[in-house]
Amino acid sequence: MKPDPASAPRALLGCRRCPRLVAHREEVARSKRRAYAGEAYWGRPVPGFGDPAARVLLVGLAPGAHGSNRTGRMFTGDASGDFLYPALYRLGFASQPDATSRDDGLRLRDLFITAAVRCVPPGNRPTAAELSRCRSWLARDLALPALKVVLALGRIAHAAYLDLLREQGVPLVKAQRPFAHGAEHRFAGGPLLLDSFHVSRQNTNTGRLTCAMFDAILSRARILAGLPPAPGHRRRPAR
Repeated sequence: MKPDPASAPRALLGCRRCPRLVAHREEVARSKRRAYAGEAYWGRPVPGFGDPAARVLLVGLAPGAHGSNRTGRMFTGDASGDFLYPALYRLGFASQPDATSRDDGLRLRDLFITAAVRCVPPGNRPTAAELSRCRSWLARDLALPALKVVLALGRIAHAAYLDLLREQGVPLVKAQRPFAHGAEHRFAGGPLLLDSFHVSRQNTNTGRLTCAMFDAILSRARILAGLPPAPGHRRRPAR
């Protein structure tokens, strides 16, 4: 489903709850990166997007300074998206492997993408207070009616989901470890939590997270969500 900024709640698009994040996102949008000097940056909170009937919700950390903060769509226009979307395509969650802008024709199937924080934080490090203020927006995206699995990319996304469940009074039933790549965490009600290393360049360039590893996580998410095996998309050699 194509992301439509007009469909996002006005309160989100106009959110200014976190003065530090507001100042940073707007300064980045003004100063820009030289490669994008001719582009108009989004420079606002980035809404979640995807299939409203999704059974899998992917939770990232926050918008990238010159990725989502520029394009206005999650994981679009930066190195993280260059890794993520081809994998989503291979595993049947995305209609195409490329994500360059909000109007590039990309559609998601059985998947919705959101983030723990909706504005780009300095150094990719939101504060605890900023995460808390943004929690209501995460709760809104978690209200998908068919949701079965939450896929957390990284420790911060993992913790953001657990903090929201604690706030809602949902007890943890079974967890392998606090956070571990491939760990599954079950609850007495609510979607299962599946962990993955983040798709950041720091992880993918160093081999901490490979295409094969992430494909396995997405395959597991499909199984846990009760989805059929991925269709026969092009496979990329593991790296």
